[in-house]
Amino acid sequence: MAADPQSQSQADGAALPAARLPASLDMPGFNTVDFINHIFPNEGSLAAVDPLIQKLRNRIRRVDAEILMAIRQQSTSGSQAKDDLAASMRAIEELSLKMRAIKAKAEQSEVMVQEICRDIKKLDYAKKHITATITALNRLAMLVFAVDRLQALTANRQYRDAADQLQAVTQLLAHFEAYSDIPKIGELQGRVASLKATLKSHIFSDFSTLGTPVLKENGQVMQQLADACLVVAALDGEGAARDELIRTVCSRELTAYQQIFQGTDVARLDKVERRYLWVKRQLKLNDDVWRIFPPAWHVQRLLCTQFCNITRAQLKEQLDGSKDRPDVTTLLQALERTLEFEDDLAKRFAAPQPAARAGAGGAASPTAAGSGGAAGGKEGEFEFHGAISACFEPHLGVYVDLEERTLADTLDKLMQEETWEAEEGSQTNILRSSSEMFLAIRKSFNRCCQLTRKQTLLSLFQVFKRVLRQYANRLSARLPRAAQPTAGGEWQVKMAEKDERVVCYIINTAEYCHETAAQLAESVANRIDGDLVGSVDIGDEQEEFSGVITRALAVLVVGLEARLDGELDRMARMPWSTLESVGDQSEFVNNLSAIFSNSIPMLAGLLSPLHFHFFLDKLAASFGPRYYATVFKAKRLSGTGAQQMLLDTHGIKTILLELPALGGLASTAAYSKYVTRELGRSEALLKVILSPQENIVDTYRALLPEGCAADFLRTLDLKGVKKPEQQPLLDALTTKLKAAAPTHGPTSKSPTSSTPSSSAPPSSAIQPATPAAAAAAAPPAATATAAAAAAAGMLTSAASREAMIARAAALGRGAMAQSAAAAAAVSQNTALKRIFALADSSAASGSKKDMSFRSLFNA
Repeated sequence: MAADPQSQSQADGAALPAARLPASLDMPGFNTVDFINHIFPNEGSLAAVDPLIQKLRNRIRRVDAEILMAIRQQSTSGSQAKDDLAASMRAIEELSLKMRAIKAKAEQSEVMVQEICRDIKKLDYAKKHITATITALNRLAMLVFAVDRLQALTANRQYRDAADQLQAVTQLLAHFEAYSDIPKIGELQGRVASLKATLKSHIFSDFSTLGTPVLKENGQVMQQLADACLVVAALDGEGAARDELIRTVCSRELTAYQQIFQGTDVARLDKVERRYLWVKRQLKLNDDVWRIFPPAWHVQRLLCTQFCNITRAQLKEQLDGSKDRPDVTTLLQALERTLEFEDDLAKRFAAPQPAARAGAGGAASPTAAGSGGAAGGKEGEFEFHGAISACFEPHLGVYVDLEERTLADTLDKLMQEETWEAEEGSQTNILRSSSEMFLAIRKSFNRCCQLTRKQTLLSLFQVFKRVLRQYANRLSARLPRAAQPTAGGEWQVKMAEKDERVVCYIINTAEYCHETAAQLAESVANRIDGDLVGSVDIGDEQEEFSGVITRALAVLVVGLEARLDGELDRMARMPWSTLESVGDQSEFVNNLSAIFSNSIPMLAGLLSPLHFHFFLDKLAASFGPRYYATVFKAKRLSGTGAQQMLLDTHGIKTILLELPALGGLASTAAYSKYVTRELGRSEALLKVILSPQENIVDTYRALLPEGCAADFLRTLDLKGVKKPEQQPLLDALTTKLKAAAPTHGPTSKSPTSSTPSSSAPPSSAIQPATPAAAAAAAPPAATATAAAAAAAGMLTSAASREAMIARAAALGRGAMAQSAAAAAAVSQNTALKRIFALADSSAASGSKKDMSFRSLFNA
C-alpha cells in the first residue's frame, strides 16, 4: 500500500534533525531561531517535535554522564601526580647522597696522590739544580780558559784570534751577569775589562803609525791593523770604541790640512780650489790605507765630513772677519768650485740626491750627523750638499747687486733699441723689449738657482720685481701726451695712426708682462726653500701692468674722441633752425662713420677681443654724454631741424652698434646696452623738443625722468619757447617734481640735482667734462645767476692731463675688478698665451724660437 504524502513529509522532517543534530549543535555560530526554522520549515514538519525533544533529552543525559566521568578521572589523576612528585624527591635525595660520597672519595684519592708524588718532586728539583750547576761550572771553566787565552793573545798582539776570543768571552760573561757578587766571577769580569782596555791601548798605539811610508811597504803590519779593526768592532756593542778610533784617525789625517790652510796665503778665498784638490789627493794617495777599515765603517765619508766642517768654519771666519765686502767675481768663483766639490762628494759616497742641487743654502745642520755618529747608519746621515757652501749665503748681497745692475743695464739698452713696433712674423703683437727682458730675467734666475735657493734667491726676486716696475713705468711714459687745452677748456690727445698702433702694442705687452710675471713668481715659489715660499708675491707689479693697460685704453678713447670732436663741432654749428626739409643723414654723420671705419678695424686687429670690447664700452660710455652735450650747443632747433637731428642720432647709434662687427667680433650685451642707453637720452631729448608745447612738461617727465629744471630750461631754449612762456612751464615741472620727490625715499637723489651724464657709469669719465656738460651739471636754477655759477663751475673743472689719465686708470681698474665676465675672458684668452719669439742665448747666430709662458721659466 502506498504511503501517504503527508506522512512521508513528516517522516522526512523527523529524519532531518536527527541526521544534522550533532553537527548543528556543535557549530560556533549556532543560532536557535535559524536552527528551528530550518528543521521545521512548514506545519507538516511539526509532527516531529516530540521525537526531537526526546533525542535532545537523551543527548543531555549523555553529556552529563561524560562530564561526571571527566571529573572523576581528574580527581584520580591529581592524587597520582602527588605520588609521582614524592617519588622524584626521594630519587633526588638518594642521588645527592651518592655525589657527596664520591666527592669524599676523590679528596681521599688526591691526598694519597700528593703523598706518593712528594718524593718524586724532590728528586726532580734535585736533578734540575744539578744540571744547572754542571752547566754553570762548564761555562765557568770555559770562561777561565777563554780569559787566559785572550790574555796570551793580547800580549802577543794576535788581533785576529783575539777578536774571535773576545766575542766568546763576551758571550760567556753574559751568562754570569746575575752572579757578579761572587768573588770569582767579579775577578773574571775585572780581568776581562782590563784586557779590553789593554787591547784598545795597543790598537790605538798601532794605528798611530797609520799613513807613514814604512807602513805602506809592510804588508804584515797592514794586515795586523786590519785584524785590529775586528777587535775594535768586538770591544763593545754600541760602537763607541770604533767611533773614537775613526775620529782619532781622521783628526790626525786633517791636522796637516789645518796647518796648511789656516791663516796662510794659500788659504785665501781665490785659492779655495786648492783645499779641495788637497783632500782629493789624500783620498787617492791613501787608498790602500782606507782599505784597512771595514767598508761598513765609511771612514772616507767621515773623513770628508770632518773636512767639510773644518773648511766651513775656516771660510766663515775669513768671510766674517773681512772689513771690506768680498769681490763678487772671487766670491762667485769660490762658491762655484765649492758646489762642484760638494756634488763630487755626494756622488762619491752615494748620498741621498735631492731633486736638483740645493745650492749655497741647502745644507743640513752640521750637528745633524757629527763625525762621531754611527758609521754607515741611516739616521742623521750627513748631507754634503751645502755642507761648505752654506757659509757663503750671508755674503751674496754683492752678487744680487751685480745682477740688479746687469738687469738695469739690459733694460736701458733694450729701451734704447726699442722700435715700438712688433717684430715681423710675430702673432702676439708685443714689443721685442718685453720678451728680451724676461729672457734676461730667466737667465739670471737660473744662474741664482745654481748657486743658492735661500734668502739670496728671494732677494733676487725682489730685484726682478723692481725691474718689472721700471719697465711698466717706461711703457706708461711712452703713451702719447696730452696736447694743450682747447678754447673750450678740454684736454685732448691727438694721435696719428702710428701712435695708435704703439698704444695697442703697449697694451698687449703689458698684458703679456702681467701673465708672465705670474709664471715667474710660480717658478720661484717652486724652487725656493719651503720656509720662504710665503714671501714670494708679485701682485703689486701685476697691478702696475694692469694700470698701464687701463691708462693706454683711456688714451685710445681720448685720442679717438679728439678726432671726433671736429665733426661734433660741425654738428653744433649747423643751421638747425632754418632747415626746410628732412633729407638723408647729415654730412657729419658720414664723416663720423669714416673715422670709425679707419680706426676700428686696425684697433680690433691689434688688440685682444677682451681689450677691444673694453675699449668699445669706454668709448660708448664717453661718447654718449659728449653727444648729449653737443645737442645743447645748437642755438635753436626748429621742428624740421629736430627731426633731422633725430634721424642723424639714430644713424650714429646704428654706427656705434655696428662697431664690434666692423672689428670682426660679435657685439656684447653690455656694449649694446651702453649705446642704446646713452644715445637713447639724446633721442629722448629731441622727441621732447618735437612734442607740442602744451604737453612738453609731461613728455619731458616721461622721456627724461632723471632730467633737472636747468636742463628743462635749456630744452625750452632749444625749442624756441619765449622767455615769458617758459616760467609757467617751469613752475608746472617744479610742482610735479616736488610731488614725485617723496616717492624716491630718503636716500634717493633728487631729480633736480641730476646731470645729463648721471645715468652713465663711472667709467664714462674718460676725459674732462665739456663746457656744455659742466653747465648741464649745475644745480637747478631759474635765474641767470644760477646759469653763471654753472658756467664758472665748468671753467674750474678743467684738470691736467696727468690727473685725467690717473682718474681714467682708477675707474677702468675698478670696472675690470668688478666684472666676473672680464676675469673669465682673461683666463680663456689664448691669443695672449703665445709668447713672442725669444732670442736664443747665442747672440751671434741670432736664431729665434717660440716658447710658452710656463716654459719660459720652467725650461
